[in-house]
Amino acid sequence: MSKKHMKGNGGEVPENSEMSEELVAVEPEEPDCRELLAHKEEELKQSQDRLLRMAAELDNTRKRLEREKSEGIAYANEGLMKELLPVIDNLERALEHSENEADCGSLVEGVRMTLKGFLDSLARFGCTPFESVGNAFDPNFHEAVMQEEVADYPERTVIREFQKGYTLKERLLRPAMVVVSKAAGDT
Repeated sequence: MSKKHMKGNGGEVPENSEMSEELVAVEPEEPDCRELLAHKEEELKQSQDRLLRMAAELDNTRKRLEREKSEGIAYANEGLMKELLPVIDNLERALEHSENEADCGSLVEGVRMTLKGFLDSLARFGCTPFESVGNAFDPNFHEAVMQEEVADYPERTVIREFQKGYTLKERLLRPAMVVVSKAAGDT
């Protein structure tokens, strides 16, 4: 126990024993070890949960990037093939018109061989035409430019193709421009 001293009129005067106070050291209460352990275990559990979520997110990102890379490689030539399709269209038109002429046999054969070469090249990369005439109209693959009343075909059937449709692997590259049949009397 210590005594406090007070300063008075010019000196130190011992403090009156009645007024003396005992200084008691108050130690902070120690937290219960079990509570602390439980708290730390909960923090560990949350950290492990975050780690698992981050690992799953990383794995999903890796798979998504691999899928996008694979698709990018498979469809990398799409722009080139779209550019070549009008050339094929022109060759097909030349063949149609030249077949009516009797003296252009060699020209027709040369154009036919060129067309076959183009189609074979495109097929090697997965670009192929699809047949439309005689099939039911499908807006996912056909672009209707006209309708005609025709007795030979059921309603909503493709009766003529103005431009062939093409797919690149399983993806539509260009829809076919077609004429579709309609029932008599429809407007």
